[in-house]
Amino acid sequence: MKKWDKLPDVMKTDEVKPYYLALKRKTASLIIKRVFDIIVSLILLILLSPVFLVISIMIKTDSKGPVMFRQVRVTQYGKTFRIFKFRTMVTDAEKLGTQVTVDNDSRITKTGNRLRKCRLDEIPQLLNILKGEMSFVGTRPEVEKYVNCYTPEMMATLLLPAGVTSTASIAYKDEDRLLKDAVSPDDVYVKQILPEKMKYNLEYLKNFGFFYDIRVMIRTVTAVAE
Repeated sequence: MKKWDKLPDVMKTDEVKPYYLALKRKTASLIIKRVFDIIVSLILLILLSPVFLVISIMIKTDSKGPVMFRQVRVTQYGKTFRIFKFRTMVTDAEKLGTQVTVDNDSRITKTGNRLRKCRLDEIPQLLNILKGEMSFVGTRPEVEKYVNCYTPEMMATLLLPAGVTSTASIAYKDEDRLLKDAVSPDDVYVKQILPEKMKYNLEYLKNFGFFYDIRVMIRTVTAVAE
């Protein structure tokens, strides 16, 4: 982790400091976390290369557009990066609706619907993990417009790299259904869902540890299999 005086000014606050100090005491776990991310993401990328090929063919056969969906998200220390995901929506879907997905979203393709059910659209994020932009476990990376709505305390979640999964992701795995009937999905997300998800994410920072991450990963696999 960076030294306190090297953090972005927006993070050097009284609300963030307790979380920072708690993580600084767990330097060994942070190192192990990164080593684990590198080794496991590399192994999985090799093992899953045939799956990447099959899914890529399915996407190209089903609809026009690129195989990958690239979107700017925010990760550790407020840095931006482009996330890798298999494309599950029609091309230029963001111009046709909100940046959150609702249940039975008409922008989702047939192949995309299948991928989302099994969370297979997320596996390209192994590339982001290998690059150090993400981790297996951590706060899901948001787009900048939602990060701009963070409270001072929520900024503490940017002390660690964004994650593929988290306790919040498990608790809100059916988030799209909660937004289904919303008149303004963006407003509901920012005012109701995001604050609740952040309670889980902030609690994660307090409980952070390598073996805690392993438990979250196991819980994620179980939740997807349900």
